Amino acid sequence: MKNIIESLKHLPGYVIKGLIGLLLLIMLVYYPLGMVWVHTINDKEQFTADEFNVEGGSHSVAMAIALIDRETNKNHWVSSDPFFYPGSMLVRMPAFQRGIISTVARFAIEMSDQIGRTRGSSQTDPDLQKAVGLLNYSPYVWLFDLSTSMLPTASSETQYRAGMESLKSYNTRLSKGNAVFDRRADNLIETLNRMANDLGSSSATLADRIENGSGFNFNTDADLYYHTKGRLYADYLLLREIQKDFSGIIKEKQLEAVWNQMLESLKAGMVLDNFFVLNAAPDSVVLPNHLAAQGFFLMRARTQLYEITNILLK
Repeated sequence: MKNIIESLKHLPGYVIKGLIGLLLLIMLVYYPLGMVWVHTINDKEQFTADEFNVEGGSHSVAMAIALIDRETNKNHWVSSDPFFYPGSMLVRMPAFQRGIISTVARFAIEMSDQIGRTRGSSQTDPDLQKAVGLLNYSPYVWLFDLSTSMLPTASSETQYRAGMESLKSYNTRLSKGNAVFDRRADNLIETLNRMANDLGSSSATLADRIENGSGFNFNTDADLYYHTKGRLYADYLLLREIQKDFSGIIKEKQLEAVWNQMLESLKAGMVLDNFFVLNAAPDSVVLPNHLAAQGFFLMRARTQLYEITNILLK
């Protein structure tokens, strides 16, 4: 570094000015415009998986596929962008994407452990088992993961796309009668309980941030807020499609009304979108606490999920 500084001292003035101008151009044009170009947060409730639905397959698995495809193919996966990419400067979009993928990965586990096998002691579906490993890959890997090796490695989006292909393979086999989607009430209960537990974990993280946050850390607060938003969004879409997959049981237990109320609670939480994410004191009369507002809808949806499982047990 010292040698570089010494070399710069001997450069002509116009060269130094040119280098400074280039640096300013990068800082004031390349990064801001690139960030605007890349930034995409799609929280539209109308999003469908029509492109991936197959007759005789699972609606919820098709939705998981559609979400992965959208965030890795149609959008740019930004969490693993190196510093020279404009997306590396973003906070909200990568947090939202990570929230979506973490929920889809959790759903893949439920498919592998519960719904995608006849009984808990039966063989795990190979495609679902493979998808679980791939979707639980680190979201921060570009072409290198220096924490493990100096050599090039599989990127995050490459692994997620491979996981998507495994889910596609499973759904195709399911449509042909060569895979299991066990529509038993106990499978649905276990899946809903675990999704509710995940919401509880998110609630605890929000509560910790609200209680222990010092002042206003806009990037940290926004990262947590949009990660939770992504999880709520994926939960909403997956549960909307699970309702179709388990329509027989839901109708039999007359769960349509409470199920739709639960979806409305998730929707109310997932559409929250603030230019500044504020973490003021919960009892403040001047400034809002956006984390607390999000946590309210999250907890209401969690309570309604438990209400559904209680009805299913009767």
